[in-house]
Amino acid sequence: MAQTFKSLPAVPDHAALEREILGWWDDEGVFDRLREQNRGGERWSFIDGPITANNPMGVHHAWGRTLKDVFQRYKALRGFDQRYQNGFDCQGLWVEVEVEKALGLNSKREIEEYGIAEFAARCKERVAEYSEVITEQSKRLGMWMDWDNDYHTFSDTNISYIWGFLKAVHERSWLYTGHRATEWCPRCGTSISQHELFAGEYKELEHPSLYVRFPLKERSNEALVVWTTTPWTLPANVAAAVKPDAEYGLRDGNWQLAVTDEEYNHVARGEELVGLEYVGPFDDAPAQEGIVHRVIPWDEVVLDEGTGIVHIAPGAGAEDFQLSRVHDLPVLVPIDESGVMLPGFGPAEDLSSDEAADVIVEDLRRRELLVESGTITHRYPTCWRCGTPLVFRVVDDWFIACDEIREPMLDANATVQWTPDYYSKRMDDWLRNMGDWNISRKRYFGLPLPLYPCDCGELNVIGSRAELEERATAGLDGLQELHRPWIDEVTIACAACGKDVRRIPEVGDAWLDAGIVPFSTLGWNNPEWIEHGYATGAASGLSGADLPDHSYWEHWFPADWVSEMREQIRLWFYSISFMSMTLVGKAPYRAVLTYEKLLDEHGREMHRSWGNAIAADEALDEMGADVMRWQFCEANPGQNIKFGYGPAHEVKRRLLTLWNSVKFFVDYANVSGEGEAGELEPLDRWLLSRTEQLVFETTAAYERFWTPDVVASYESFVDDLSNWYIRRSRRRFWEGDATALTTLRTALLRSLIVISPVMPFLAEHLWRVLRSDDQPESIFLVGWPEVGEIDDLLLEGVAETRRVVELGRQARGDAGIKLRQPLRELVVDGPALPENLVREIEEELRVPLVSFRNVQNVYVTRLKPNLPTLGGKGLGKAIPKIREALDQGEYENLPNGRLLVAGHELDQEDVLSEVEAEPGWAVAQDHEVTVALDLTLDPKLQLEGRVLDLIHELNTMRKQAGLELADRIVVTLPDSTADLLPSADRTKGDVRAVEIRTDGGSTAPEIAKA
Repeated sequence: MAQTFKSLPAVPDHAALEREILGWWDDEGVFDRLREQNRGGERWSFIDGPITANNPMGVHHAWGRTLKDVFQRYKALRGFDQRYQNGFDCQGLWVEVEVEKALGLNSKREIEEYGIAEFAARCKERVAEYSEVITEQSKRLGMWMDWDNDYHTFSDTNISYIWGFLKAVHERSWLYTGHRATEWCPRCGTSISQHELFAGEYKELEHPSLYVRFPLKERSNEALVVWTTTPWTLPANVAAAVKPDAEYGLRDGNWQLAVTDEEYNHVARGEELVGLEYVGPFDDAPAQEGIVHRVIPWDEVVLDEGTGIVHIAPGAGAEDFQLSRVHDLPVLVPIDESGVMLPGFGPAEDLSSDEAADVIVEDLRRRELLVESGTITHRYPTCWRCGTPLVFRVVDDWFIACDEIREPMLDANATVQWTPDYYSKRMDDWLRNMGDWNISRKRYFGLPLPLYPCDCGELNVIGSRAELEERATAGLDGLQELHRPWIDEVTIACAACGKDVRRIPEVGDAWLDAGIVPFSTLGWNNPEWIEHGYATGAASGLSGADLPDHSYWEHWFPADWVSEMREQIRLWFYSISFMSMTLVGKAPYRAVLTYEKLLDEHGREMHRSWGNAIAADEALDEMGADVMRWQFCEANPGQNIKFGYGPAHEVKRRLLTLWNSVKFFVDYANVSGEGEAGELEPLDRWLLSRTEQLVFETTAAYERFWTPDVVASYESFVDDLSNWYIRRSRRRFWEGDATALTTLRTALLRSLIVISPVMPFLAEHLWRVLRSDDQPESIFLVGWPEVGEIDDLLLEGVAETRRVVELGRQARGDAGIKLRQPLRELVVDGPALPENLVREIEEELRVPLVSFRNVQNVYVTRLKPNLPTLGGKGLGKAIPKIREALDQGEYENLPNGRLLVAGHELDQEDVLSEVEAEPGWAVAQDHEVTVALDLTLDPKLQLEGRVLDLIHELNTMRKQAGLELADRIVVTLPDSTADLLPSADRTKGDVRAVEIRTDGGSTAPEIAKA
């Protein structure tokens, strides 16, 4: 082996190594060479769900971006041609809220005072800044993308495509204005759609808890008692609802839900109370003028909390609003878009809904309408963008009706391969229960909805920028991009009457921006390729993305695979599916990988205020990208990941086994020099077969989009390679056996290829150390290995051998006998093994004899109850009798594998077995194999143990002295160890000594460099 290999340090510096590889990739143009190498190959289409360019990337983003990169790298190794287009979400409240914080703005009024044009400029600046930051972070993570070809969702081209979608929706008569109660963020001043509500966070919040009297008009000294946690809604009360078939009781003048076994002055069914009129809590407020308050029936009244009588305010609740339609109730809206009480709504006007609570409570107490007040802590929805608690308001919003597309979307979802597969049902559940899509937001920097309603009743919907330019009557000269305020100045001629009409001021739901990308980025219906035709409007200068032609879309649509976190089922997966089914009647993706949330290593959510948040840049520098990626890839995507420095240190420890294996090869190969490989020994054949098994297993796991199995297979392989092949072949390496070195190198190189998508930096570094001159410089230019011959019988035999060895080690440990002490015999009660594998057991366990026979005469098995499982099955009281029966051996083995003990049928898991060896023996067993070690030591065995202890001590001294592998030593032993000299020849070989001698003056072994 003529090649000299670059030496490796004792441990890798992951961060430094990764920075070196990043520079080398750039200098050598490795990614560009890979793309060129695969160009024209079979296509594999991946569409990137856009990351929002409003802040630096977080470690939770790094999980998803790692998975995207892993499978793109895998498919590239298999020769697939890919697009590698990264996406940035660039507008909507994600961006607006961060810009407001940076500018110190706290309301929509302040934004308008600042200037919408200036505000839009700041939004674009933030997107430009953080798209660059995220790009550099993603590169540092090892993500390969075509970074000069990013798509930005605020481009005029993207917006124009959405307009085309909205026009198609209008032509199907799905577009309408809805007057309804909707979840509202008072901080952002806009409504929240159903899918956004689910994406938000429910927090444990403390709210007032009030019990309030509503005096009945025609019944002296009688009143209804209602319960509410939203005092600000009481000035908008118009009715009280009861459950018709529930029983209500009157006591001390107050009507509320009757409780069994309690006494009341009178009991009546809810239907008997329906129609009664009452005095409202704020009838003197101007807004309440002319309102007649009455009791209405409602089958959905909840009876397990409150009083069973529900206060109804249609202007402040979704269910209340629906009841107003059924019972023709007036609708009073008590708050403005900032959540401030409006004039005419009683003593709390001009206060926020939170501030209003104390004023309303005191006013009710003063008028003796307050029965009880306190607080309640409950889960309450908050804004997914800013975290503000939501309220309900009745507003006019624009909606897309979903009924007609629901079944086609369900049918399309049935064709999609979901990983994990149960997320398919999650998507089905969402589609079956989704409401109409609320697409309008009363904000500023977002998709301008192209809706131009006319007084004549015509709704003009513009389908593209070209159509806008064709129909515009004014404002085009100042239209620098398709955003407010410039788009607001463009008027068009009504198609029905010719009158000039203006666009509505609302902007669109941000999921329209992301949902259209399978069409806008691929050039759907575009007749000819336009260079830089996607990077238009606000995106001009940020990217060089072209607008392809329709044939390009036909080639790359639909995506073969997409991946985002689980909450995107209701967000991005939903929006791209909705828009795709609308436009072409086809699902936009064939396969989906989704994953759960990232938590800290203790299972808590990460929050800066808690001190447990880890910034992505910090993690990349402190852990290294490969270690982060390993944590992400070994995690089950269907479960929350516990991420942190503790798990990272554990990953580094495990990766050190691979590092040490490569270092072992390098050190011995550099010492051994040239050598021609000879005939393979059985252990060589096993390692090569084990390597092909790794290729087979990891290929199957990648094809299933399941990285946990990739990592598990690889770690198992490295354990086999290090703790069996290298361990069992160590003497061959000492002797410079070229066959062993070649076998080890082959296995390492092939194994690095299959793990390179998961940890690209370490794999690339080690590949460059190990590769031969005739192999590609980069591991990513090699290509995916084809699975070679696998000898299943050999693999099974060695696996059984290792199983016996592990049991033998366990028995030694239980008996307190160190591994270096030879023993007389190992008896195996299990399947016999071939002679060559028996020799492996003899050498590994240091026993001269391994025999296969029944060993029940050297141990007894005692059974005892498994307290946790029995307690969990309600058998806690029976445990003493079960223990006594097991101790006495009074149990029956049943045909179904269970045990009958003290009258109870127990599962195998309910009983623990303990092995108690006879004196002079050590025993260990698993479900199928039992091993027994004869612990009797004679002088010869004791002497051999001392020789092995000496070898271990001398090699430790070599390491502590910093000697190189090639260095030879002279060993001086004290006279007390002179009886070890007959074994000097063996010891010399194992410690690379040229002489071993005794010296009467020494009290401990000494070494010196020869």
